[in-house]
Amino acid sequence: MGILDKMKSMAGKDKDKSRKMSDAAERQVNQRTGGKYEKQVDAAQQQAEGKLGFGREQGGGREQQ
Repeated sequence: MGILDKMKSMAGKDKDKSRKMSDAAERQVNQRTGGKYEKQVDAAQQQAEGKLGFGREQGGGREQQ
């Protein structure tokens, strides 16, 4: 089961934990790519979170890294 499957199954149960998983995935991708695609990764994360039903406003509610 991939991380998106886990987030989807948890989205209805524990949105806070799903957001933390989403943020962890975003950090890992940015780390592996050296931040080269940070804007694209952020946009993809927001889109995925919106489709899963726990989206956030851009820049709102995010922990500082």
